[in-house]
Amino acid sequence: MQKTIEIAFNSAETFREIFQGSAEGILMISDSGIIQLANPVSEHMFGYDTGELIGKQLEILLPERFRTNHVNYREQFKKNPAPRRMGVGRDLMAVRKDGSEFPVEVSLSYKEINNLFVVVAFIIDITERKKVEEALKHSEEQLLIYAAELEKKVQVRTDALNKLVEDLEKANHFLQEQIAERKKAEEETKKALDKEREVNELKTKFVSIASHEFRTPLSTVLSSASLIKQYKENGDLDKMDKHVQRIKSSVNHLTAILNDFLSLGKLEEGRIEVVREIVSIKDFFEEIREEIKPLLKEGQHIELTCDLQQKEIPLDKRVLRNILFNLLSNASKYSAPHKPIYINSYFHTNNLVITIKDEGIGIPEVEVKHLFERFFRASNVTNIQGTGLGLNIVKRYVDLLNGTIDFNSTEGKGSTFSITLPLI
Repeated sequence: MQKTIEIAFNSAETFREIFQGSAEGILMISDSGIIQLANPVSEHMFGYDTGELIGKQLEILLPERFRTNHVNYREQFKKNPAPRRMGVGRDLMAVRKDGSEFPVEVSLSYKEINNLFVVVAFIIDITERKKVEEALKHSEEQLLIYAAELEKKVQVRTDALNKLVEDLEKANHFLQEQIAERKKAEEETKKALDKEREVNELKTKFVSIASHEFRTPLSTVLSSASLIKQYKENGDLDKMDKHVQRIKSSVNHLTAILNDFLSLGKLEEGRIEVVREIVSIKDFFEEIREEIKPLLKEGQHIELTCDLQQKEIPLDKRVLRNILFNLLSNASKYSAPHKPIYINSYFHTNNLVITIKDEGIGIPEVEVKHLFERFFRASNVTNIQGTGLGLNIVKRYVDLLNGTIDFNSTEGKGSTFSITLPLI
């Protein structure tokens, strides 16, 4: 029988090329379960040498626990032959020559060759796919656990708010003022629930961004660390220094991402309070300039103009530092090396006005309306890293100081941000 199949096979050279070059494993099996032909992919997949599978019983490719039942399956297929996928709804396992098992996907067809019934099996090793499916399943389980925990927190918050409403209703017949208080509590309840929904959306978005933004710097750190070890053994200090700088840059990027999310979380929860103190404004700007220097690109520098008549003013150094650091970091990030960044400050009608100007890529005119939205990134940032949270955080900090922020930007020429803060 094997000889008959081979004669038919050799007469179709095109079929032979397809059979030998297929990316899937292909087996041709007689109606008695004997392997007649096996292409190179299937031989490699099961760990056999060229031609070694021919003449062997098909069941040697199955784990021993499945072999008895599989004989019955073959008989059923012979009685009712039709192209079909095997194992739909359950996992199929195969076994290599060395005894190791692995998951497969199998499609069956059949052919009459010289009045002989031949089964054609197409086999794919799906080991990697199963690994990915398991990883996704684990991620989904973790998300479900997180969602359940979050739901409990929302329920606790809702129960507490409902208790507050009930207490206000009981006191309503004693004091008319409690009516207003109850309405206020109801409004706070709605705001709290809206904030919970925003937090849910924020954390969902964070999972998406973190999986993307964290992957690149972490891969850089890992590869550079491995290369440093090699260069250390070779005594190549210059290359070691280069990769140390890459690691530092990646760590700084990760730190910036985490700082953005921590700042946004504190702002969302209302945990940031304004604490004003008397500050020498010019010294404060000098400190900021020195602090930002290590993060600037090659040749970039900050030109500071601070000609203020009143040298000491009341302000919250911590909040203003976060505002300026975000804006200066953006100015550096979106500008080319050797480009200057300008800071100017002055008083105007009892307000402190601070402007930060760069000569960077600017913002497309059609997108400026989205500039302070959470997670917004302009279309021209290309491969520049970022979370899209910086300017949203800046706007929230400025609002916290009862100030305003304006900007003027031209794509390809740069941007200018102006902050106006009232002096209380």
